[in-house]
Amino acid sequence: MSRYAEVYASWQNDPEAFWAEVAKDISWYKLWDKVIDPYSGHYGRWFAGAECNTAYNCLDRHVEAGRGDQAALIYDSPVTGTKKTYTYSELTDEVATIAAVLTDLGVGKGDRVIIYMPMIAEAVIAMQACARIGAVHSVVFGGFAASELATRINDAKPVAVMAASCGIETARVIPYKPLLDKAIELSEHKPSACLILQRPQAEASMIAGRDHDWAEAVAKAKAEGRKSGCVPVAATDPLYILYTSGTTGAPKGVVRDNGGHMVALAWTMPNLYGIKPGEVFWAASDVGWVVGHSYICYAPLLHGATTVVYEGKPVGTPDAGAFWRMISEYKISALFTAPTAFRAIKKEDPKGELIDKYDMSSMRTLFLAGERADPETIKWAEDHLKVPVIDHWWQTETGWAVAGNPVGLGVLPVKYGSPTVPMPGYEVDVLDEKGHLLGANQNGTLAIKLPMPPGCLPTLWNNDERMRSSYLTDYAGYYSTSDAGYKDEDGYVYVMARTDDVINVAGHRLSTGQMEEVVAQHPDVAECAVIGVADQMKGQMPAGFIVLNAGVERDASEIESEVVKLVRNVIGPVAAFKNVMITKRLPKTRSGKILRGTMRAIADGESWKMPATIDDPAIMDEIIAVMQSRGLAEKAQQAG
Repeated sequence: MSRYAEVYASWQNDPEAFWAEVAKDISWYKLWDKVIDPYSGHYGRWFAGAECNTAYNCLDRHVEAGRGDQAALIYDSPVTGTKKTYTYSELTDEVATIAAVLTDLGVGKGDRVIIYMPMIAEAVIAMQACARIGAVHSVVFGGFAASELATRINDAKPVAVMAASCGIETARVIPYKPLLDKAIELSEHKPSACLILQRPQAEASMIAGRDHDWAEAVAKAKAEGRKSGCVPVAATDPLYILYTSGTTGAPKGVVRDNGGHMVALAWTMPNLYGIKPGEVFWAASDVGWVVGHSYICYAPLLHGATTVVYEGKPVGTPDAGAFWRMISEYKISALFTAPTAFRAIKKEDPKGELIDKYDMSSMRTLFLAGERADPETIKWAEDHLKVPVIDHWWQTETGWAVAGNPVGLGVLPVKYGSPTVPMPGYEVDVLDEKGHLLGANQNGTLAIKLPMPPGCLPTLWNNDERMRSSYLTDYAGYYSTSDAGYKDEDGYVYVMARTDDVINVAGHRLSTGQMEEVVAQHPDVAECAVIGVADQMKGQMPAGFIVLNAGVERDASEIESEVVKLVRNVIGPVAAFKNVMITKRLPKTRSGKILRGTMRAIADGESWKMPATIDDPAIMDEIIAVMQSRGLAEKAQQAG
């Protein structure tokens, strides 16, 4: 039996007592005056008056408890052939040393530091070093365009930048330093120092007076025996800024505080993920995204588990068995990744034959998040891995799961297409356009009743007004997720699409996510996307894009007509689903989200901008060619 209902009720009955109890798992320099100060910030501030340090809680306290020899971080890079494991003692020493180097470069409490690095151990070391001295880090995905990096430099105004000379995308080396130099040239704000980690695949030229060699600075600090201690900060002080990857307008700098963030993540590791201290937890994400912040850099280390930094891909490094090799080699207990990673694996190895080559006995659970986990992907993973597959839903803004299936409290029955139920701290309601509460199985906007729980964004960096207008003004007393969906009679949440992915076909509001769910049921389809295309008669019409499984050689028009028939049979003629196109690839962000908004603009012949977050810009040319073969995208022009 699951204890979920009992635990959720205990939060509902006394939220302050609930979070105060959870907060006992954190070491504090000074306890709070109030668990929540309802009169601070936009909706209240958690653990007001408390003082703490996130890096101390992640590292030093485990060493002091006698667990310094336990593995803290595993780094595995199939693209460079490098593997290294750091114990808690070793990782603490590395972080304390880099923290001293940052102090030498003039970085102090409250200063911002931009981190522009690939998936290497030093990226986590850099984040923890900032936290150690009370600096505010802002990780920018390695390889982001210079103009996008410049925007973030101007907004965060960092004292220093920590960067690697290059990143490696499968077999392609991407020099980062020229992009960083151009970004600083473009930005009005000029960081006073850049700490550059030289990688042998592409060494960078250095600018005298500004650039400092990472290895040399570390060697000097170690020779002099210099390490930085942990600086106490207010629980309500910012730990980091993470810019959302919006495709239009200025990016939003989501702020995360120190105290509430630690408390929320500390609750999730044993209760949501079912992980014990000492076990290996792998979030196959990137530190540039929120999952990498929460579940590579912070939560596993807060809990005394072992975290994994993987510089590779689910396929191509070297094949679709890459994840299984990792699980077998490092005895990983739980894997957390995006559904798109599994769709890529399924496309290359539809029968799951590579799984049988590895010892998967350590793996207990697979967690999926990042975008909607379609039932077909979940079923494929269940069938081949023989472990529970847990979909859960959260956002950059929340920092941890809004809804999930709490493995540590006892797994609830799985309902395909649902990330299960709200976690303690989140009261999720479904609202119509006027803010009225909707009943079971009625589609609307998913909104979270204020106050938001610990760990959620208190505001946007230097932009309180945008915080209000983006999230808090649509529905009084609620945070609007901008996700559309419903709750069923058992309280299970269904996230069907972003609200702008709900299309209006001749007055019928239809979810593209629901259509994708049906399309994915076709046995030849590896992955798909459905968008709404402008139509003079009906307002919008759905258009489907499908990628086929490896080895499928059937007639394309036959498959397309079968997919159309499938949607008509399941959803009905009301869907007006007639246009299906086979494409080699779908355009995605590097975190695996399909760029439906950009596809829609192209199809409608609107001016569009290449998203800064796109994984491979060449895919857009492929998509445009496919669209034009069907009479779409005739007038679309790339802006800028």
